[in-house]
Amino acid sequence: MLLLTLTVGEMKVELIQPAANVLFDVPDDTHEEIITLITAVAKDPEVQVPEPAAAFGEWCWLVYTVRGDVIEVLDVGCAR
Repeated sequence: MLLLTLTVGEMKVELIQPAANVLFDVPDDTHEEIITLITAVAKDPEVQVPEPAAAFGEWCWLVYTVRGDVIEVLDVGCAR
């Protein structure tokens, strides 16, 4: 189930329910790190991956897949 849709540059970012729940329940600094990861993935010209991929920050990570100009964030998490 899709909960949140964002636009970053030319890419549309969709977060499914569990990922959006985590995004809304983390502290502000962790929230910022997740948004930074999503932005980095959306701005990467090599982002086209055929299967789920992951991006990692200092404390957080996200799992995503890409369909055309849509990045679907499947899961996010933090070690804090």
